[in-house]
Amino acid sequence: MSFLTDIWNTIHTILTTSDLITLALMVLIALGAGFMMQSFGSIVTTTVVALLAFALAGFVRAITMGGQNASAFAHKDWQMFQDLHMMTLLAYAVTFAVVIAVAYFARSLISR
Repeated sequence: MSFLTDIWNTIHTILTTSDLITLALMVLIALGAGFMMQSFGSIVTTTVVALLAFALAGFVRAITMGGQNASAFAHKDWQMFQDLHMMTLLAYAVTFAVVIAVAYFARSLISR
């Protein structure tokens, strides 16, 4: 059970320490992915694509709003990804999967 507690603590840390723009990007991408998903069997694929879209949106945000050099930031971002803890990646995946699933079921209920 400590593994579940670790995941929950990591999700809580992500949601409480992120800024509002990052949280808005997460919600918009996850809701959009959930509404575009065709069947619940593709939740894993949709979650991976949503995580990639979130990473790209964060990169574009850093380049446009942060005034970062694109190539230097891409290299730095790649190094940060290589040093990313698996628990953090799992927490992001679970968070995205839950929001995508809720959006999919909401769309399913609305379209009936």
